[in-house]
Amino acid sequence: MPPLSDAGSDSDTTPESTATAPIRVLIAEDEAHLGAILEQFLVARGFTVTTARDGLRALDLLRLEQFDVALLDIMMPGMDGLEVLRQVREDPSPPEVIMITGAGTVETAIAALKLGAYDFLSKPYRMAEIESLVRRAWEKRVLARDNAVLHTLQARRDHGDATPVFITQFAPLRAVLALVEKVAPSSSPVLISGDSGTGKDLIARLLHHWSGRALAPFVDLNCATLAEQGLETELFGVERGAFAGADRRKVGLLELATGGTLYLDNVADLDLRLQAKLLRALETGSFYRVGGSQKADVDVRIVAATTRDLGRMVASGGMREDFLHRINTIRVQLPTLRERVTDVPLLAEHFLAEFGGPTPPRLTGEAVAVLERYRWPGNVRELRNVMERAALLAQHGLIEARDLPLGVDVGAAARATPTQLFTLEELERRHIESVLVRTGWHQGRAAELLGISPKTLYRKIREYGFERPDRPTGGLL
Repeated sequence: MPPLSDAGSDSDTTPESTATAPIRVLIAEDEAHLGAILEQFLVARGFTVTTARDGLRALDLLRLEQFDVALLDIMMPGMDGLEVLRQVREDPSPPEVIMITGAGTVETAIAALKLGAYDFLSKPYRMAEIESLVRRAWEKRVLARDNAVLHTLQARRDHGDATPVFITQFAPLRAVLALVEKVAPSSSPVLISGDSGTGKDLIARLLHHWSGRALAPFVDLNCATLAEQGLETELFGVERGAFAGADRRKVGLLELATGGTLYLDNVADLDLRLQAKLLRALETGSFYRVGGSQKADVDVRIVAATTRDLGRMVASGGMREDFLHRINTIRVQLPTLRERVTDVPLLAEHFLAEFGGPTPPRLTGEAVAVLERYRWPGNVRELRNVMERAALLAQHGLIEARDLPLGVDVGAAARATPTQLFTLEELERRHIESVLVRTGWHQGRAAELLGISPKTLYRKIREYGFERPDRPTGGLL
């Protein structure tokens, strides 16, 4: 694997097919004898069949379960087949519908087709004709779904969704990438651990890109950014009227990621109730939207990421043990940037090429020494931000040590005695304090420069006991 690890070319792999799963058929037929014969015939040919004897029961079933194809008799008690068709077409993922009648007319057929029916059959019909129609209707449904996926993929490509690239020449990390490439083709859940800014989201994208789900959606959710109710509706969706303000149906991320990958960043921020609900959805393959009564199917690969010790969270009651086992089938641990110091110059040059325009600036030897000596509490994200700033402020195509706002004196560091060395905690404290002063205590800018989230910066300010000065200091940014 070369230092610049190419994630590979575009794959010809299509989304995982549902062709191996039985086609799910609903038969709505008020003639019990005829319905039983049709059910027996389709079951014998490998279909999964549910029956209803009237229109109201058919509509209830269609809203409780997911069906691929519905065979609806037009003349039924309670509600006729055309009305069932009219109502079910408003659902977010309706089945293909084949209408059946014993008194077919051209007008009835046209009405059914205008309402969105796949086709129309008159009694008496041949069983082989029914089977052929059901299979063709199912193929249309699968094709429509795959076309939607390909449209989404093309839209992402048109907007510059580039192939993921992970840059490293650090041998232990190259071994991690080899593991990622090996396990990517499976659908097993993966848990990525590592400090903030180490590249967990990039590993998640590589897992998706190298998988058989690469043409299906990659959907990500930062579990630390929303409160409990917001997380629940984002994940599972919500039905109209489920609570105040829910004025329309919203499809959740579990459905949007169908066939693809759902990436849960900061998974430790899911509360116990949502852990249990998500665990049940993954184990049963289905769930209900918030306020809903119709089951939706789950077909996603879960990739989760965390900066925290989840084993310790289980011991303290902050995480369900069964949920951890479910998402921890494969574990990937990422090193900090200070552990892979050999990658620092390589990454710095990569970011300068990204931000430096047609002729990127170059780093002097002293500047490289400063970068290598710095401890990078914000990891690769912080290095990227520092290089972006340096590229913008570079003079005469060169970046010198004094141009890097890291508080590292190469000469002084080289001459330092052991008693002058600082602990990692002290170095982090001094650097955060320096950046806060330089930015005039603008915490948003300071967090961006440090390569950490504002939430993390706020926590560090409290941990180190920093106090904002009475009057703002003069910042450089």
